[in-house]
Amino acid sequence: MNKREQLAQWTTIVADSGDLEAIRALKPEDATTNPSLLLATANSDIGRSLLTEAHQLAQQMAGDDDYHGWLIDAFATLCGQDILKHIPGVVSTEVDARLSFDTRATVEKARRLIALYRELGIERDRVLIKIAATWEGIRAAEVLEEEGIRCNITLLFCLEQAVAAAEAGATLISPFVGRILDWHLRQGETVNDPESDPGVLSVRRIYQELKARDLETVVMGASFRNRRQLEALAGCARL
Repeated sequence: MNKREQLAQWTTIVADSGDLEAIRALKPEDATTNPSLLLATANSDIGRSLLTEAHQLAQQMAGDDDYHGWLIDAFATLCGQDILKHIPGVVSTEVDARLSFDTRATVEKARRLIALYRELGIERDRVLIKIAATWEGIRAAEVLEEEGIRCNITLLFCLEQAVAAAEAGATLISPFVGRILDWHLRQGETVNDPESDPGVLSVRRIYQELKARDLETVVMGASFRNRRQLEALAGCARL
């Protein structure tokens, strides 16, 4: 048994990638994308084919609305549709980060993404909408969860954000292990092993606190810098 198979005994493995070929080959449980990953995908052979489909879908859906915005969203959901053909779980699709401080705009964008998925024959229970863990983003997630649109709260760096998102009813949160470590390293700190890694310790604390409060939000460690961080967080709900 290799390490990936060992990890899968304790933790649900999620592909944080836009590499459609890799997802098809490795078949993780879930997958998550973001705009930078999708940009890389657009330059691949598969991506160029999906981009052609996205043009057609955007023309169909946009009407007199912003065609460019619809095109981006159509491409994101077509990539999500392709991923869902090869995994049993859910795919996360991200709201434009420029809307992170606008609750209403975030809600409207999330609804549009779900409408596009519905147009492609994908039910909302197979999609998580990724929203930044700003105050406005968490308020948007609260509204969306009440509507049955499940959310993945991302760009999450501390316990306070985690508790706020969980109390708002977010389905899943993604604390950023690697970016927390990056910040501490830039301050000149030395981190020699996972047991002193501030990113690892942050996720452990978040996981324990949500369990202690009996909050049902799923904790998914994300943004890893090395294999040791993954091993140290084996047993976290998702990685």
